[in-house]
Amino acid sequence: MVGLRERLAGRRMLVTGVTGFMGEALLERLLSDFPETSVVALVRPRGSHSGSARVTRMLRKPAFRALREQMGAAGLAELVARRVEVIEGDLASVPDLPADIDVVVHCAGEVSFDPPIDDAFRINVGGLQELLRALRAGGARPHLVHVSTAYVAGLRSGHIAEGPLPHEVDWRVEQAFASRVREQIEDASRSPENSARFRRAGRVRFEAAGAQTVSGEAERLRREWVARRLVSAGGERAQVLGWTDAYTFTKALGERWLEEHHGDLPLTVIRPSIIESALRRPFPGWIEGFKMAEPLILAYGRGELPDFPASPDAVVDIIPIDLVVNATLAAAATVPPVDSPAYYTVCSGFRNPLRFQQLYEHVREYFLTDPLPQRGRGAIGVPQWPFAGAAAAESRLRRSERLVGAAGRVLSQVPTSSMRVRQVAGQLERAQARVAFLRRYSDVYRAYTKAELVYVDDATRVLHESMDASDQVEFGFDPCAIDWEHYLCRVHCPAVTAVLRRPRAAASPRRLSGHLPAGEGVLAVFDLDGAVASASVVESYLWMRLSDLGGVARVRELAGLAAALPGYVRAERRDRGHLMRAVYARYAGVDPLELERLVAQAAGEVLLRRVRPAGIRRVREHRAAGHRTMLLTGALEAVTAPLAPLFDDVVAARLEVGPDGLCTGRLASSPLVGDARAAFVAHHARLVGADLSVSWAYADSQSDLPLLRAVGNPVAVNPDVALLQVARGAGWPVEEWSVAAGSRLVAGSRRERVAVAAAARAQAAVAPRVGGVR
Repeated sequence: MVGLRERLAGRRMLVTGVTGFMGEALLERLLSDFPETSVVALVRPRGSHSGSARVTRMLRKPAFRALREQMGAAGLAELVARRVEVIEGDLASVPDLPADIDVVVHCAGEVSFDPPIDDAFRINVGGLQELLRALRAGGARPHLVHVSTAYVAGLRSGHIAEGPLPHEVDWRVEQAFASRVREQIEDASRSPENSARFRRAGRVRFEAAGAQTVSGEAERLRREWVARRLVSAGGERAQVLGWTDAYTFTKALGERWLEEHHGDLPLTVIRPSIIESALRRPFPGWIEGFKMAEPLILAYGRGELPDFPASPDAVVDIIPIDLVVNATLAAAATVPPVDSPAYYTVCSGFRNPLRFQQLYEHVREYFLTDPLPQRGRGAIGVPQWPFAGAAAAESRLRRSERLVGAAGRVLSQVPTSSMRVRQVAGQLERAQARVAFLRRYSDVYRAYTKAELVYVDDATRVLHESMDASDQVEFGFDPCAIDWEHYLCRVHCPAVTAVLRRPRAAASPRRLSGHLPAGEGVLAVFDLDGAVASASVVESYLWMRLSDLGGVARVRELAGLAAALPGYVRAERRDRGHLMRAVYARYAGVDPLELERLVAQAAGEVLLRRVRPAGIRRVREHRAAGHRTMLLTGALEAVTAPLAPLFDDVVAARLEVGPDGLCTGRLASSPLVGDARAAFVAHHARLVGADLSVSWAYADSQSDLPLLRAVGNPVAVNPDVALLQVARGAGWPVEEWSVAAGSRLVAGSRRERVAVAAAARAQAAVAPRVGGVR
């Protein structure tokens, strides 16, 4: 009997999706064990990396470790250069392919369970159409091996035989619909009603940051809405026609298109079930990325999956990747008649079934024996599943969604930037992420757990038995060889949890000090209020106003300020500039020279006692690196005088002075808040020759988002909740800068102590409502 190597010797094999999970495993096997088979790889360029560069980078991955150790990196590169031809292209535009291709193994495709409907059709149906066009244009007449999925069977029950699918869905109608639906949803997203809804949502979150930030948030929400609707359209259309999701639906229609159009090309369809980590090759446990089961296994191991909506006696049809690759190679070497396509289901559920109860017990045994570590808290305990059923699991999930939703609404009304609030916000974000994870996987897997299918693999068994005995050992794909306890507890779970078990250094706050490259053309912009110092426009007013008032007048002023607070709250919610104008209106009739005297005698020292030492150090580090420093604040120019020597530029609020030499209660120019700050800094950078892409900004409030987004190095300092969420999502550094111990209540004179105490009381009254206002 001729062996598998000999049957594929001299063949030229085109592989699509070679950088994907199965394509990578297939290429490794061909390079290792089929020395006389050459490969043509269709590879899509990505970013600045060409297709050839991507293949070269792939050779550094663990799958090729044995080859690297055997041949050396240079030897492996030489082997690939000799045996692999890379053709750049993707399934949307395939160049004409060489005429001497003997076999095509089509691994590429959209494999996520919930893709947008147009993407799923474009790749899983349109990609096949483009591939066959390119083959015929180049004159090739290869054996076409199409890697599909066992789940093309759809929402059925019972035994599913190998062969064509029994359905009458017209792929032409569905593909045409999918090509139109994005345009329809895009149009709907721009309707007046939806536009107003997105704008309102943007204002709720970022009104204080300015109109441009609100508009940007509204557009982001619109794009997210479009994406969700496209995903929903795919899932709903698939399920109404009898499939679990858009992935299996479009894979099924891709098969139907091939059956109608393969023409004179021999056709083989490979239908693997749930592909998981390798049993043996390239080494036990090898896996790239998370597949179907891994997120659930890891969530269970972290104690975050209390139950799952599945029947304990349902079959979980898992098949290791190397068995799928071996079956694909055997099928590629077995050319069917042109008029009789071959179908092979590569699965385990018919001849070596793994029940959900068994899967749970093996995984639980693994984590009980070797639990995941919890940093600083010992081992993580895992829950015992009651298998209460889908209805109970859904009820519990909805209850959790309501709880985190209510907590989020409460927290959104607390804009204070205290460390405790940020800690609570972080805890809530993690809870929201866990609930969102459970919702996504519950929705994705619900249809799979309801479909009680048994995939029959009779033809695949015959294919395996037709091989030479030695090939059955070396290239076997008999699922009966899988010992589930060994595979799950000794191979698969250790592989997927390895990254969580790697020792990590103890967590420490990220410090930016000492990492400033010297150079010109760098601007460092610091917000005074909340970043460099712990102060606000309300506190500044109190320092100034109360420090020179007697007892009765002080009480009267505090009473007036308390009465004005509700108006300040409303003003701040509309626009931070409104709050500044409202507070500074209280300076009407004040002598500006008297303000300067008060700063020199009392308020200036109070401000210096409220500075954050880490902020001052950071300013000095920027100056030492040759950077131009700027203090940008809504505080009065007079208040900033004690800190002015630290900065090259100070930009602060200035009060208008009337003909009588007294303050009018109006600002000399519009306050720099929100978008205006970013525009001013961009203009200033042009004047001084600074490059904003390498410049820095430090701020604490969501109203400073435009400023932070304008520079290449944004830093959130003691951020309010809204800014903290944005910073974490964007990967910005988050710094905690504290006021020196005891500085809030230390002042030299009795007058200063009165001013500071009054300011503290007013701040306590304002903070829960106005919070982030500076």
